[in-house]
Amino acid sequence: MDWKKPANLPEPVYDFTKNPLTVQGFALGKALFYDGLLSQNGTISCGFCHQPAVAFAHVDHALSHGIRDQIGNRNVPGIQNVAFYREFFWDGGVQDLDLLPISPIQNPVEMGDTLANVLKKLRNDPRYPSMFEAAFGTKEISTERTMKALSQFMVTLVSANSRYDKAVRGEGPALEEQEQRGLTIFKAKCATCHATDLFTDLSFRNNGLPRIPTAKVDDIGRGAISLSADDRYKFKVPSLRNIERTPPYMHDGRFLSLEQVLNHYATGITDSPTLDPALKSMTLTKQDQNDLVAFLRTLTDYDFLADRRFQPN
Repeated sequence: MDWKKPANLPEPVYDFTKNPLTVQGFALGKALFYDGLLSQNGTISCGFCHQPAVAFAHVDHALSHGIRDQIGNRNVPGIQNVAFYREFFWDGGVQDLDLLPISPIQNPVEMGDTLANVLKKLRNDPRYPSMFEAAFGTKEISTERTMKALSQFMVTLVSANSRYDKAVRGEGPALEEQEQRGLTIFKAKCATCHATDLFTDLSFRNNGLPRIPTAKVDDIGRGAISLSADDRYKFKVPSLRNIERTPPYMHDGRFLSLEQVLNHYATGITDSPTLDPALKSMTLTKQDQNDLVAFLRTLTDYDFLADRRFQPN
């Protein structure tokens, strides 16, 4: 099974030599991704929170919505272009895509199961032994094989065919006047963090969100992972690809629209010891904000959102 890098994206960091893509591995990973069997009571699959029509994000709730209707502490990030990422989750707490699903599977608020129990269920399911054999050569069902199959599905979720992409690659019409103005503003004021055509520099930054007194936890983001005071209230810079389709926004889903997000950067930035220096002198006029929204909408990849290969069978 071929994996082709889009011309305007950087080189992937995922090591395909350790987990070569195959048609059978992809099929197994897709089946696992949409199977509620990976949760304790069968109601929550990976695809429950990561829905293809919204760039594998979850727009129904500001915060993650898991087993037994429990609510988590953070907004569900989209799964797209993960082959290019070294760290995952808002705090970068996982550094290997092949380990990523372990966290939601065993999180009591998300899928609420144990790996041992999930493997037991997979081994007893009439569908899976033959699928593992087709993908890996034998019927053995292990943690490593389960995680690698899920990775084979996830690394194929490449979004790079928006109107913006087609314009920069010379495959489609140029951006319209307002969209081009928005791109110019974006390069001047936003691309420090939302860098390259991944639209993220993959760093962790404090973007000046005021703390919400009623929040059930004081989420310090990266600081809880690094245990460094310099990382308190820093969160991973998200990609802006398909951003029009993935509200609500920020790590806690506090903003419902792109207009609210840009208004935050124009008027709502709260200073703190770890505030990103790039935001200390941020200015955005109302016209800037309108132009930026027009540009951000060119990042919607309708081909990706509707790709039948990635949707449940």
